[in-house]
Amino acid sequence: MLHILMKSPFETNINFLISMLKKSDDFLALQDGVLIGLKNNIFLTKMIRSSVRLYLIKEDVYARGIHKNISTNFRLISYIHFVSLTLNNKKQMNW
Repeated sequence: MLHILMKSPFETNINFLISMLKKSDDFLALQDGVLIGLKNNIFLTKMIRSSVRLYLIKEDVYARGIHKNISTNFRLISYIHFVSLTLNNKKQMNW
């Protein structure tokens, strides 16, 4: 399953989202959701422990000027790769 976070993690029930993640899932954050990738944020340890593949939309990270503060646990991808993730994950959940 592909979990897509579009809102700031501070505006979402992120603990519930994390509890729904399975090791075989992909997690993608875009728009204000990319804040989840900031180093040392309060949700980062739980996200890493979930063992899912973690992605951020590169354009949204750079648009917010936070590219130097992103955890190395997240892979920055383009919108083209986002399309590939949706094709590879028949089930998707928007948060």
